[in-house]
Amino acid sequence: MSRTLSAPVTVAFDYTRSTGPVLGRFLTGLRDGVLVAARTSDGEVVVPPPEYDPVTHAATTDFVEVSPTGTVASWTWVPGPVAAQPLERPFAFALVLLDGATQPFLHALDVASPDDVTTGMRVQVRWRAERVGAITDIECFEPAAGGAPPVDRPRSTLDPVTGVVTPVALDYTYAASPEESAFYRGLAEGRIVGQRCPACAKVYVPPRSACPADGTPTTDEVELAHTGTVTTFCIVNVPFLGQRITPPYVSAYVLLDGADIAFLHLILDIPAEEVRMGMRVEAVWKPREEWGTTIENISHFRPTGEPDAAYDTYSQHL
Repeated sequence: MSRTLSAPVTVAFDYTRSTGPVLGRFLTGLRDGVLVAARTSDGEVVVPPPEYDPVTHAATTDFVEVSPTGTVASWTWVPGPVAAQPLERPFAFALVLLDGATQPFLHALDVASPDDVTTGMRVQVRWRAERVGAITDIECFEPAAGGAPPVDRPRSTLDPVTGVVTPVALDYTYAASPEESAFYRGLAEGRIVGQRCPACAKVYVPPRSACPADGTPTTDEVELAHTGTVTTFCIVNVPFLGQRITPPYVSAYVLLDGADIAFLHLILDIPAEEVRMGMRVEAVWKPREEWGTTIENISHFRPTGEPDAAYDTYSQHL
């Protein structure tokens, strides 16, 4: 059997949220080069400030500034940094008790080796040169050189921080099953390959390792037509980050001739408002030199010009 295929995949989006008056005040302080903490009802001074008092549950209203210098309360060494961590070289994550605070604050500590960090050592904030009102405005902590670290404070006329945009990404490797690998290799040859269940004779594309109806392994390979029927669809009108087609356009489930399950693809070369259930469509392939082992070898589907399929020919596949 041929080697199964695998490929790196990244799922990413920008998470946007409002900060509210408490975190907004803290982030505005970072942008301005100061550390804002909150004094709680039990006398604790906490940084970052909590939005609500942990004892009374009342909204936080008592804010104080604490020093950008402090003492390492505990630490752990990071020998191999990963993407998006504060530093690209080995460093320590440290809980730092800032002068004026009663609870420690977690951030990166830039030292050359674990031999250069100890509990109780004095450290100071290293501010980022260009600050925007985010936790990354603190580049890291570093061993204290004596005195408070200098900071170039921006003009006080800047608007307070009211929202943040945080990129979120998940990187992983997707390993295709043997049946899926055959499907993708077929696409690299200009073929659409499915699997038939030997028990109920249903044909699945993309293929399944086992029939979801009866659990029987789908051992029979079937090459399918490049034509099919739109069973259901959605008109995309809302733009989003990374969108490669200008709305409106249609994302539809296409039931290929000879298949028993529809699969999702684009419908183009027709006004979005004219797409309909039952419309007959055909695959439009990219130029052969652009093919790989991917469903994107099929650029989209377009109308064939044939009469619409009767509803009873595809309704059981909705």
